Amino acid sequence: MKAALENPARKIHRLIATENALRRLQDDEVDGLVGPDAVHQGLLLEVDPLPSPDIDDVDLSGIVLVLDQITDPHNVGAILRSAAAFSVTAIVTTSRHSPEATGVLAKAASGALEFVPMVMVPNLARALESLKSRNVFVVGLDSSGEADLADLGVRAPLAIVLGAEGKGLRQLTRATCDQVARVDLPGKIKSLNVSNAAALALYVAARQLAAR
Repeated sequence: MKAALENPARKIHRLIATENALRRLQDDEVDGLVGPDAVHQGLLLEVDPLPSPDIDDVDLSGIVLVLDQITDPHNVGAILRSAAAFSVTAIVTTSRHSPEATGVLAKAASGALEFVPMVMVPNLARALESLKSRNVFVVGLDSSGEADLADLGVRAPLAIVLGAEGKGLRQLTRATCDQVARVDLPGKIKSLNVSNAAALALYVAARQLAAR
């Protein structure tokens, strides 16, 4: 909430607080507004969504993350938080089959909604082609990838594409990537939650880019 209040691009409508916060309202009033899945601390900030940049205006100076129909707001929020930590310049996702920027997502993102632009596109494959036309190296992340991401030798500008848990990357998305890579894990469990996989992939890729 602090990040949203400090963001000049946000249009703010009102701030609501519980009695414990400002001794005015009851917790259930805020609960009814944000929904049962959104954990809050007695405060609710009503704002307009931030505008979605055009895919052609995406800053390619850092890593771009692309989400292929990841619909869980907790996962998307956690991915946003990792994206902000690794200076990701934008997250690209589809207009449909992606969660709205509700209180649940915002809470999981811990302020990252204010720092990482969300680019909404109607067609993900065309968006990837647009990035590739600008010399972006597009790497899909999948447990069945041909190479370990750590050995791939990624280059900038870079886009990392993440698929939904269970379904993974869709066929057309996978075919549009320049390369599909995996992240090798030493333990008995060989797959991670998509938000954890995103954080690990960003770490591996960022180290490679920094070493170049």
